[in-house]
Amino acid sequence: MTRCVAVIGPGDGATDFECATARAVGKLLAQHGFSVVCGGLGGVMAAVAEGVFDAEGLSIGILPTKDRGAGSRHLSVVIPTGLGELRNGLVVGAAEGVIAIGGSWGTLSELALAKRLGLPVVSVGGWSVVDSAGSEVAVEQAISADAAVARLVELL
Repeated sequence: MTRCVAVIGPGDGATDFECATARAVGKLLAQHGFSVVCGGLGGVMAAVAEGVFDAEGLSIGILPTKDRGAGSRHLSVVIPTGLGELRNGLVVGAAEGVIAIGGSWGTLSELALAKRLGLPVVSVGGWSVVDSAGSEVAVEQAISADAAVARLVELL
């Protein structure tokens, strides 16, 4: 059975650095034998799907809309849900671990859901979370795609 990692990050407004990192993460995860699940749209999601595609891996996009055509052309599997942002729970719930790249509000919601599920999360250039007592919540930080994938593989 193939192991699955969620890669989360901004769609609209994703930076060139975030997209390049996502492509590299997708390629590395596929080379390690992981399938990748993401939100299926543009930005980081499209870039990670492209990286997985380039490495001939399996990528799954769980779309917020019912429009199957809205998904990235590099996805192996497109699942249109019509659930809007509620699909974020499906993205992280389908995975054993999460790599967050950059940070948008949707990314923060997925990160919170992943932590609630007890999943390991590694972040590249994304959110760090502080609880109400001022203590940082365990979100591992990495400086590169290589470091993020290596650390998540260790955690899994």
